[in-house]
Amino acid sequence: MLGTVVQQFVNGLTVGGIYALIALGYTMVYGVLRLINFAHGDLCIFGAYVGLVVLGSEAGSGHSQLLWLGAAFIIAAVVVAVAGVVLELSAYRPLRRADRLSAVVSALGASLFIENGIMLIWGPQLRVFPSNLLPSMHWTAFGARIDLVQVLIIAGSALLMAVLYWFVHHTRYGTAMRATASDQDAARLMGINVNRVIISVFLVGPAIGAIGGLFIGLYYRQVYFTMGWNYGLSAFIAAIIGGIGNIPGAMLGGVLLGLFNAFAAGFISSSWQEAITFALLIGILLVRPNGLLGERVVEKV
Repeated sequence: MLGTVVQQFVNGLTVGGIYALIALGYTMVYGVLRLINFAHGDLCIFGAYVGLVVLGSEAGSGHSQLLWLGAAFIIAAVVVAVAGVVLELSAYRPLRRADRLSAVVSALGASLFIENGIMLIWGPQLRVFPSNLLPSMHWTAFGARIDLVQVLIIAGSALLMAVLYWFVHHTRYGTAMRATASDQDAARLMGINVNRVIISVFLVGPAIGAIGGLFIGLYYRQVYFTMGWNYGLSAFIAAIIGGIGNIPGAMLGGVLLGLFNAFAAGFISSSWQEAITFALLIGILLVRPNGLLGERVVEKV
């Protein structure tokens, strides 16, 4: 029994770390623009496909494979960051002063565009990641098996989240982001280039999401073109649970959702996993309408 609990805990931390990385993109965009970027999940899986192209071209072994894996993460993050900026310039900036419904429709359209673009380029079939990218190492603790890829995902996710939190809360540019999120007009009066801040949000969020997408591919060893919507929806739920617009809330919500899903699948049934997830969301919103770490904001009129 203890081994099962520990195993599900490790599995939950692994998936929760991925959810948290993707949720950060949602919460950063919402915090600055009050926009739900429904295309974010598809951008993340686009990053997984870009990384797979890099990994598919490698022919080495051992240390050379690890170098190719590192290159895949870097190239995927850069490509998806550029795609995120193009998305903001083409789909969101022209509608910045329009009503929110127009922006939501634009985001849904961008999601479908990216999803179908992935299908046209790579095909509708499953794409499988190479099996020998990482050494076949594992550890046993309290009857649970912990694989190297799980350690990599948990440690990598924690490091990225810590670096992002430090950047937003302890750097000058992070202060500009928080000022823009608080009041764009006041930020402009203080000399902050709001457009540049928004561009940086669409650089950083998708880049981190691309790493999350590659983690998905490494963990499950396969991707398909509609996977972005599924993981994007789960990450969006995680952001709401933690308090959308709040970076620590996105981290907390992702980890909690991953743990909840893992224990629900392990001790109840995987077929009830989605229903239980939405039940958790409803229960938390009934008690904390703004999420666990969300703060109530009074809108100016």
